[in-house]
Amino acid sequence: MLDVPLETTVDAFLGGMVEAIQPARGHHRSGLDAVILAAAMGAVARGRIIDMGAGAGVAGLSLAARAPGASLVLAEREAELLACAERALKRPANAGFADRVEVVGVDLLAGDARKAAALLPESFDHALMNPPFHDKGRVRASPDDFRARAHVLEAGGLDDWFRAAAALVRQQGTLAAILPADRLPAVLAACEGRFGGLAVLPLHPRAGEPASRVLVRGTKGSRAAMRLLPGLFLHGSTGSAYLAGPAAILREGASIADIHSVWSDPQWGETATRSS
Repeated sequence: MLDVPLETTVDAFLGGMVEAIQPARGHHRSGLDAVILAAAMGAVARGRIIDMGAGAGVAGLSLAARAPGASLVLAEREAELLACAERALKRPANAGFADRVEVVGVDLLAGDARKAAALLPESFDHALMNPPFHDKGRVRASPDDFRARAHVLEAGGLDDWFRAAAALVRQQGTLAAILPADRLPAVLAACEGRFGGLAVLPLHPRAGEPASRVLVRGTKGSRAAMRLLPGLFLHGSTGSAYLAGPAAILREGASIADIHSVWSDPQWGETATRSS
């Protein structure tokens, strides 16, 4: 196991069902986006699933805790974050699913590197992705190199990430991705010819406010039409408390399908069971 030569924190997710180890500073720290991304798949998810650019592994760990039929590969290129993910698998809270999680160090955007890491074409049933989202040169990057690389895309932009996902996921397998809402046009372009039958779920801070994030799920090789779904609201009209549905995702391990009536997963026949 790698050493972690930086200050870290132990962060509980899903009401303590998951414990992640994250750098205290200097790197991107996962939170709401990672947990929402994992909630794109519910407890009945199964098969081999890759968390692409996993960071410290919050999304993949949250899915592994929820779905006993799934095995997860946390794929990340930064050695310090890989070490955090490896340490997290030793935490007692994660003992029930740690044997279904593998940590792999790899630059996912390089085909040769994927092959060297035994991440072979079409060897995954599903993928999760919370990639960098700023185009290079269009924003002022963080002065911290690790944080900048987590947020700023390389020359190929988002297309490189979706190309890699399409290479890794089998035909009729699925991809779930979460990004800022203003990147939706780039996401749709990157999915063209790769992932179809898209379900696009806008995430709004509260009613009456523009969506801040979009959760997108697609099926490789599908020609079905895109569905733009009614939005999911995170907070009430005042205050910072989460509404009951989002709170169930964050604290109880509920999936999107559990709390939002129009989010269903055709892969497993999941449908909503409680109102948002």
